[in-house]
Amino acid sequence: MKGFGMKKVYFFLTFVCCSLAAFAQQTSVTGKVVDATTNEPVPDVEVSIENTAFTATTNAEGKFNFDAFEVPLGEQIISLEKEGFLKKRYPVVINEGKVLELGTLDLEVDINEENFQIGTISLSDNELNNDESTADNLSGLLQASKDAFLNAASFDFSATFFRPRGYDSENGKVLINGIEMNKQYDGRPQWSSWGGLNDSQRNQVFTMGLKANDYTFGDIAGTTNIIMRASQYREGGRVSYASSNRSYRGRVMASYNTGLMKGGWAFSFLASRRFGEEGYIDGTLYDANSFFVSVEKQISEKHSLNFTGFFTPNRRGKSTAITQEVKDLKGRRYNPLWGYQDGEVRNSREKEIEEPVLMLNHYWDISEKTRLNTNIAFQTGMIGNSRIDNNGSKLETSNGEFYYSGGAKNPTPEYYQNLPSYHLRFPDLNANNYQAAYLAEQEFKNDGQLNWFDLYDANVDNEGNPLLSTYVIQQDRQDDTQWTFNSILTTDLSSNITLNGSLNYRMLTSEFFAEVEDLLGGSGYLDVDSFYQGYFENGKREYNYLEAQSDINNPNRIAKEGERYKYNYEIDANVATAFAQTQFKYNKVDFFVGANVSNTTYQRNGLYENGYFPGNGSYGKSEKLDFTNYGVKAGATYKVTGRHLINLNAGYITKAPSVRNSFSNARQNNDAVVDLESQEITSADVSYIFRSPTVKARLTGFYTGFAKGTDIGFYYGQNFSNLGSRTEDTNAFIQEVVTNIERRNLGGEFGVEYQVTPTIKLKAAGSYAQYVYTNNPNLYYTSDDTNLGIDMNGDGVVNSIDRAVEIGGGKAYLENYHVAGGPEKAFQVGFEYRDPDYWWIGATANYFDDAYIDVSNIQRTDNFYRDADGLPFNDYDPARARELLKQENFGNYTLVNLVGGKSWKIDDYFVGFFATINNVFDTEYKTGGFQQSRNTNYRDLNEDQSRENGAVFGNRYFFGYGTTYYLNLYVRF
Repeated sequence: MKGFGMKKVYFFLTFVCCSLAAFAQQTSVTGKVVDATTNEPVPDVEVSIENTAFTATTNAEGKFNFDAFEVPLGEQIISLEKEGFLKKRYPVVINEGKVLELGTLDLEVDINEENFQIGTISLSDNELNNDESTADNLSGLLQASKDAFLNAASFDFSATFFRPRGYDSENGKVLINGIEMNKQYDGRPQWSSWGGLNDSQRNQVFTMGLKANDYTFGDIAGTTNIIMRASQYREGGRVSYASSNRSYRGRVMASYNTGLMKGGWAFSFLASRRFGEEGYIDGTLYDANSFFVSVEKQISEKHSLNFTGFFTPNRRGKSTAITQEVKDLKGRRYNPLWGYQDGEVRNSREKEIEEPVLMLNHYWDISEKTRLNTNIAFQTGMIGNSRIDNNGSKLETSNGEFYYSGGAKNPTPEYYQNLPSYHLRFPDLNANNYQAAYLAEQEFKNDGQLNWFDLYDANVDNEGNPLLSTYVIQQDRQDDTQWTFNSILTTDLSSNITLNGSLNYRMLTSEFFAEVEDLLGGSGYLDVDSFYQGYFENGKREYNYLEAQSDINNPNRIAKEGERYKYNYEIDANVATAFAQTQFKYNKVDFFVGANVSNTTYQRNGLYENGYFPGNGSYGKSEKLDFTNYGVKAGATYKVTGRHLINLNAGYITKAPSVRNSFSNARQNNDAVVDLESQEITSADVSYIFRSPTVKARLTGFYTGFAKGTDIGFYYGQNFSNLGSRTEDTNAFIQEVVTNIERRNLGGEFGVEYQVTPTIKLKAAGSYAQYVYTNNPNLYYTSDDTNLGIDMNGDGVVNSIDRAVEIGGGKAYLENYHVAGGPEKAFQVGFEYRDPDYWWIGATANYFDDAYIDVSNIQRTDNFYRDADGLPFNDYDPARARELLKQENFGNYTLVNLVGGKSWKIDDYFVGFFATINNVFDTEYKTGGFQQSRNTNYRDLNEDQSRENGAVFGNRYFFGYGTTYYLNLYVRF
């Protein structure tokens, strides 16, 4: 047997040698592409033999070859194409059995295209930094794509909440120098952690969907790798200034790159500032600085070491969703979160981010065919979100007993009790009601902003002495410290087979806590639950004031500014991933197969012992959540002819739930979500691709099925049935946990560009899809008022299962409802004119339809038709119920956008500007919204929606921007 094994080895080696010899005799074409100005290699250039299916891509050294193919013989045209450069065509003659060495080929910078790139990347950055409108936006992922549809989705569709194929940003991966940047808390990239670095982020490699990616397994929405490596930047500098009325009002940026110098060193630097007292929405301040440095040392021909660091501290004022009543009174730019303090605008909700990132990258060319990239990254800092806390209380005594008094009305000016509809809510109105409504209307229209003076006044006595604060500014903090290690291998097993693999490990410790940011003139904040009502036991109300404590170990603590209060805990998250992929390229077909496996663990460590959840219920370490996941994918491109291609990709992925969706109420206790499972995703797409010198087109059909999803929501609701309240109250602030969510995303998309003349291009793009729930998921509720300390299932332990209340039968009847998240239908037609004298102009008309409201889950449970006693309402009307529960469609609308620019070359300087006007005709439209869950049952919702003068708790909406502009001026040298 041993001898037989050696014979097999000899046979295998002989076969390999003969194969290599055969390959050596093949006809091949090789060359190197460089920048005509700097003579530096240009990677990722698409090199093709025109009117054939043969394409190749230049590597990091700018080299390419066609030795993996049976290339066509005779006279051919080799074309070189890369975004930002002028396309070049070279006539060649290919002889059988010969190697055609083309030597060094140069590409010239396309001044018009560079101008367009500068503007569109800046424009996308402007949109991404609007927290309210693009929390789930994928536009940042798509910047590097040359696909007509994805360009439309990134720059023209993104302002409407449109999401390609209905995917969230958590379904895509963002890498910087091969290191994943998606947050473990919610799976989404935190764009602001590297915002304002536009000039240093122009080197991007985008992989669409589940297609083969050299760095990582990826995800269904695609993968973008931003290359921030010093040697990869074109030598020179750039200074620019931008003006806008969207997120910020102004931006100044300066950058300089040395390129690779003698001695093997390369340096790159950037600094920028973005600023504005408010954007398009009133009161939304913008204050951001960005700094970037990259240093690379080419140690030898095989080894290079790169350091990259960036720090982008930023602070932004928020806005919020408003009802139609509020919009009609104040307009779509209205923002209730700000008011004047000492003559200056102050926003009560601000988001601050300070998260410096440092990374060290080692590049090792082991051989001509094998490359190893090893990286280590460190990220630390804070994300803070501020808001008004109006629950401050005071410690009172009576008859030797102490109790808590305090709390105050919500100070937000658009609070429902401040609006006309509240005063006109009665069925039989009188003169007093109309007078109260008129006065409320006039006060709201004439002012309608936050009254900071009243907040300060409530925190002092009549003499102006500070009291314990009723109102404070609370900042909800997330302080992350994360280490990431990975190693990425690429090796050419043969001239047509490439193996990719990587090992990744991420280690995260997150601190979550509330901090008193501003006492608003008070002396301190009593850290207790001012809403504590005690509980009923044996028909009598009892009180245990330890339950009201945020931290039993520090009862009745007085929190000062800068101190933690309310909640304080850590999350430890560790993820280990292994990925492997093989790519095959042949004359008529290219295909790949890939797989990954991962292990994810989460553990909560409570630093406060919450009074409602004493002992290990909130204090100390929770159980460790452990998830083992995997994914497989495959794809193929069949080259029917050089112009006609068929592409197919499919995959099956399991994903661990995010930290956010793993603990039902992490701020108060250690409870994990009951029956928590990994999400399962099945996805496939098929495309027809046509490409010629004048026409590029793609038509794609796609399907994605989601199963075992989880989502958690928090809100205050009224008139729950079967709440299990110890206070015998049917109203509560609850945590709504939805599990086993199934969804289906099905549709088609297309993009086409037609180069009518060398200067005129026509383009069209569109998507027609449907995103719906396909089951009735499980649903339960938890609260600090339900089943506390009671072993409901008799297993001898009081845990999350005992505290889970199945209100309304434990199901949310969501089947066939649409998943909210932007228009399901989007279409574009447009043109571009690019003059040889380096000016250009373009216009697009964009049509949108079928965007839906985010529905209330509790209103779609059995609780909806049940009275407080659990029995059905005697006045329940099924027909009226269907009308009340019909999902709102926002309707269709059309937006027209204009874009243009001009460039000049003056000696060694390039000077230019880019300008765009969006929504030229100032169209009003809704980008999103949600149903309020305050009214949880049929009787309350019917009464509210039937009011002649409008609902008190109507749907809340996000409204799109009206006419806006963006102007960018730059000088490059």
